[in-house]
Amino acid sequence: MATKQTLKPRRTRAEKAAQTRAALLHAAAEVIGEVGYGDASIARITQRAGIAQGTFYLYFENQQDLFDQLLPTLGQDLLNYLSERVAGTKDILEVEEAGFRGFFDYLVENPAFFRILNEAEIAAPRAYERHFELLRRHYMRALGRSWKQGELPDFEQQELEVLVYILFAARSYLYLRYSKSEDGPQPIPEWVVQAFMKFVRGGVLQGRPDLTAPSSGSMKEQDTDDHARKDQEPNV
Repeated sequence: MATKQTLKPRRTRAEKAAQTRAALLHAAAEVIGEVGYGDASIARITQRAGIAQGTFYLYFENQQDLFDQLLPTLGQDLLNYLSERVAGTKDILEVEEAGFRGFFDYLVENPAFFRILNEAEIAAPRAYERHFELLRRHYMRALGRSWKQGELPDFEQQELEVLVYILFAARSYLYLRYSKSEDGPQPIPEWVVQAFMKFVRGGVLQGRPDLTAPSSGSMKEQDTDDHARKDQEPNV
């Protein structure tokens, strides 16, 4: 007996437009990751996306408009990725470790990200500023919550932004030394993760015994469910 085929629901016009725009941004990320902004022509991007060149202008005014939207889009994608990684963490130590690991996992999965980021300072300065403002705002919110809960007692509230940029820098330079390679980003070594967490416990939390329990990778999980953070902001 013949069975009826299940028909897939038709995509709406808005869904098709969103998919096409996403395909152009994805293609742009790949092309810029390979050849840089300077050689990332509209022709190359549309060819990579499998979209007619004229269709490009239905979504972006010009090449610079795409460049200005690309990095902030990737930044939001990074934050969404990290939000999943830090979900369910219980305190600032778990948040930092989960966010740190997640950051480097994201780079491995998205090898073009750092070239896009670094070249954007010159090729797309507005995107560069928007990206860092997005990340700064989210990290400040996460540290602000930890500060209000008494997890950063040795810092004044105005000092949290300084701490944010120190932790930004740590991730960037550790990437350059221990993850970047000619074959693309490599997984961050476990001993580097543990060294970073030693810095967090000893430098950020200043060795306070009530706030510096070893990270989950080196000690049995402590019973702190009453302080669980279900909607934690990602630290990036």
